[in-house]
Amino acid sequence: MKRFKRKKEKASFGECRNGSVSREQDCGRKQKLAEIHQALISDPVDIENLRKAAASKGGLLTDEVRRKVWPKLLNINVYKLPHKPGRDVRKNHKDYNQVVLDVRRSMKRFPQGMPATERGVLQEQLIDIMLEVLKQNPQLYYYQGYHDVAVSLLLVVGERMAIAMLDTLSKFHLRDFMDPTMDRTKHILNYLMPILEQVDPELHDFMIRAEVGTIFALSWLITWFGHVLSEFKHTLRLYDFFLASHPLMPIYLAATIVLHREKEVKQTECDMAMVHHLLSRIPQDLPYELLIGRAQDLFEQYPPSLLAKQAALQSHKSLCISTFPAFQLSTLHQRPDSVLQRLTRTSGATVSRRGLEAALSRGRPWGKGNRMVKMAVWGLSATLGAAVFAVAQTAMDWGPEVLLQLF
Repeated sequence: MKRFKRKKEKASFGECRNGSVSREQDCGRKQKLAEIHQALISDPVDIENLRKAAASKGGLLTDEVRRKVWPKLLNINVYKLPHKPGRDVRKNHKDYNQVVLDVRRSMKRFPQGMPATERGVLQEQLIDIMLEVLKQNPQLYYYQGYHDVAVSLLLVVGERMAIAMLDTLSKFHLRDFMDPTMDRTKHILNYLMPILEQVDPELHDFMIRAEVGTIFALSWLITWFGHVLSEFKHTLRLYDFFLASHPLMPIYLAATIVLHREKEVKQTECDMAMVHHLLSRIPQDLPYELLIGRAQDLFEQYPPSLLAKQAALQSHKSLCISTFPAFQLSTLHQRPDSVLQRLTRTSGATVSRRGLEAALSRGRPWGKGNRMVKMAVWGLSATLGAAVFAVAQTAMDWGPEVLLQLF
């Protein structure tokens, strides 16, 4: 088995002198938070450093930080979120029954101890989120496991932001899974064995003899491991990583997990059922930070372009791979939220002023004698616009759902 080439990283996100390990970790945490904040307020937003923060040890650290960084990783304007879905989103939707069945079976994805009434509200939101995205994108097909991605987003960012994020992910990172057939999904899974062959030919040959295939990793791939991990904190750590990475990174992590369990696999009877049984049950105590680092190394050493030269990977075209370069470029010129807020405020004030002018002009034509009235309208609309967005900004500090209730 080949050794991984591992770059030397700074310990605990940063350096602290003359302190204990715990103090060094606290110092590194504060430094990382400061670096994330600086990247967020840069103009344009320093997306490269945000990606590094999300992928490096510890990820984005808190849900509060995720609510600020996740939208930037997907080029989402937090001041132009979609509205909450109306009741009509469920009418005559071809996927409604299957979506409801999957959501009803998703109880384990919600935090233990959550009151049933609160969970019920979130499940209804989860149904509407997925149906809204599918309604707005009729070219996409629902797949079982889609709800595992949607619920992970909902629990962190709230309903409206979850719609925006799921919409973007569905058109890019998850696109290959949303075809009417599984051909493109199988294509992505087919990258797994070539990675194993490059790193550990003996393990690769063992799995070929066992005829185990790659179906054991299907739920890992299409749910970003959300369906198979029992602790939500681990799911969030992986979502930080995947949102900042190439769409194929989940399959590289899958390969890393198989390689990590190499001894277990080789000690198992070389039988399809036995090996599949072992690999399909993912351990809950995996060293995630180590595996994330190794997955990054594998991606650098054996990029998709190198693996795709193999015959098995040439028969299908991956949409998520082909569209990713353009998507990545689109994220590089984002304005910080403070600027977006000011631009939205100005735009909102202009719209309000024009609306008031139009309403008043219908009652009395604007003339030279009404300049004072016009100036008063402009002043009033600007003041109201500033007040509304000041309240909105305060609400954003409280939590995502508070802001949603204002509009």
